[in-house]
Amino acid sequence: MSVDFYNQNAARFVRDTVTVEMAALYDEFLPHLKAGAHIVDAGCGSGRDTLFFLQQGFQVTAFDASEAMVAAAQELTGRKVLLTDFNAFSAPELVDAIWACASLLHVPVAALTETFRHLANQLKPEGIFYCSFKQAEVDTSRDGRHFTNMTEQRLGNMLNNTTLQIQKCWSTSDLRPGRENELWLNALLEKSSG
Repeated sequence: MSVDFYNQNAARFVRDTVTVEMAALYDEFLPHLKAGAHIVDAGCGSGRDTLFFLQQGFQVTAFDASEAMVAAAQELTGRKVLLTDFNAFSAPELVDAIWACASLLHVPVAALTETFRHLANQLKPEGIFYCSFKQAEVDTSRDGRHFTNMTEQRLGNMLNNTTLQIQKCWSTSDLRPGRENELWLNALLEKSSG
């Protein structure tokens, strides 16, 4: 189970990810938001992105399914982080945006459409949803973690029967040192206004 991996390897995972330079991804996401917008950091990991969004003046609700990652994120941000999984999460009010950076990839493919549907229910109409997956045709497992991998076509299929549409997809190399050969599929989704 992926949660067990993060509980057992939290310190190493935080060390490997907390200082990754994310500016290029933030630059795709943040122009769609008004000042002070409410962002959900879904599967927040170390809290790196939550901290950045708070520093930019955004309201942030962060959650993770791993107790160890919640503790790490709370320590980094000084804010309460919720211990919950994607389908149990409920926003206190409809939010402007969801940021799911390298987190939804642990949801089994059979459950992913329902997870997108549930998270979209937390968004305001025309809300923005960023997500990223390892870019590949087939799913993989490594170190006790499951990875649902993605292509743009597969993502489009996952979003059928949801209120989300793809606005933009693009590929990036892994931003961690030594992992540059790993490709990621990034996507900006938008919730329909109806």
